[in-house]
Amino acid sequence: MDLNKEGIKRKAEWDKASIKLPQFDYDEICKKTIENPKWVHFGSGNIFRGFIAALQQKLLNLEKADTGIVAVETYDYEIIDKIYTPYDNLSLQVIMNPDGKLSNTVIASIGESIAADAEREENWKRLNEIFSNPSLQMISFTITEKGYKLKNLTGNFIDEVAEDIKDGPVKPRNVMSKVTSLLYTRFKSGEHPIAVVSMDNCSHNGEKLYDSINTIANEWAKNKLVEKEFIDYINNEEKVTFPWSMIDKITPRPSDKVKKLLNSIGLNNVEPVITSKNTYIAPFVNAEGPQYLVIENNFPNGRMPLEDAGVYFTNRETVEKVERMKVCTCLNPLHTSMAVFGCLLGYTLIADEMKDDCITKLIKKIGYDEGMPVVTNPGIIAPEDFIGEVIKIRLPNPYIPDTPQRIATDTSQKVGIRFGETIKEYVKRDDLDPKSLKYIPLVIAGWCRYMLGIDDKGEKFEISSDPLLETLKKYLVTVEIGEKYVDGTLKPILSNEDIFGLDLYKAGLGEKVENYFAEMVTGEGAVRNTLKKYLNC
Repeated sequence: MDLNKEGIKRKAEWDKASIKLPQFDYDEICKKTIENPKWVHFGSGNIFRGFIAALQQKLLNLEKADTGIVAVETYDYEIIDKIYTPYDNLSLQVIMNPDGKLSNTVIASIGESIAADAEREENWKRLNEIFSNPSLQMISFTITEKGYKLKNLTGNFIDEVAEDIKDGPVKPRNVMSKVTSLLYTRFKSGEHPIAVVSMDNCSHNGEKLYDSINTIANEWAKNKLVEKEFIDYINNEEKVTFPWSMIDKITPRPSDKVKKLLNSIGLNNVEPVITSKNTYIAPFVNAEGPQYLVIENNFPNGRMPLEDAGVYFTNRETVEKVERMKVCTCLNPLHTSMAVFGCLLGYTLIADEMKDDCITKLIKKIGYDEGMPVVTNPGIIAPEDFIGEVIKIRLPNPYIPDTPQRIATDTSQKVGIRFGETIKEYVKRDDLDPKSLKYIPLVIAGWCRYMLGIDDKGEKFEISSDPLLETLKKYLVTVEIGEKYVDGTLKPILSNEDIFGLDLYKAGLGEKVENYFAEMVTGEGAVRNTLKKYLNC
């Protein structure tokens, strides 16, 4: 069996292999998508193909939609060239169930794929055509939180953004500049309405997206590169909206075991690819079954009936409550805790960490004891049920090939939300004392220890990529395992409000983090011993 337009026409072979096929005419859907695009998605990686595109597939199967999604890649164009084009934009969703069984579905809801590279003239021209079309209802994003950042730690625009601000909307380089340029095209084409929806796993994602686009637009207006009326357009909620959302589904890197299983049932040519930009991707997406998507219902040009595919539509306040529940308490802080200590203790699989008494005690303390007191029940999802599913079902699933090394990526961009928000709540509330926190500071100390790149056995390991890594490592150059820690060494990190959202010393936690860190660098085995000491494990 071959994963392409011709291959899926041989239905008997796919039925025999128990792989579900689309229940619609794929060629017709592609044609209608190109003629009247309604949904463009930026960020063509695993979470998009394994979750978001599968939602649209449900609507197509139910005949509640007649167009697919236009998938747009803004960063790693090899994904389009090596994973989309050779497979006619088809992919295979592989749900890895806790009992070890795989549920396989061909995803055929992507009607067109484009590399958003202004140097690829035909691609860029096509994107501008799409944004000129009144039919377009929504653009959405899974580009990770760092995709929205315009400035570096010093507060200056990063180089490519500075160049875009100077040069204007003609040939933008940065993803936010590209989107702003395309919205300018839509403005010039008749000020057509549109919803601009971040589906990234970060706090206040719609606000972050708006701030970046509005900033670039204003800089262009200052430089007289766009009309001031363009600013009015993107700030008119009757025309352009930036709904908030909360997304949750684990879609780890492609598993070699899954590839071999697919080969064994007759599926050919599904080799994973590692691109030159270090993207791990394959024609298939292996993922867990549980998934959640909650979106603020604010769409000025209409929208797909995604509630029929399981999406929650609600108001902004409820989205924020769900997002804080997940990102600040019930999942993401647990993930980051497991990531840093998993790497230090030599783990390469999240499910294996769940067999470690110290780590399971740690995440329960962070989730139930320290996080839950500041969670507001959003009403549509109960926090106790959500965290229970995470700890009892999702994280222990041995068939999800998720690694602490993957989750440790970009930790500097995450700690402010995953821990800083909870600390801020403790500071704000009269009934809570931030100095009472024990386990969140322990994880922050663990992250600093992780950045030394030496595990608990004294052996070097590769630190996962992070935009601030080189900057932060400079503060740690004097730290040696086995040598006495010098008080104050971590202060430039722990006092950085851009990282944590507040100064940890002013919150009464800086010294506590330093003390934990000092214990973790006393020698080999010190990380494990520190966990044992404070968790009685």
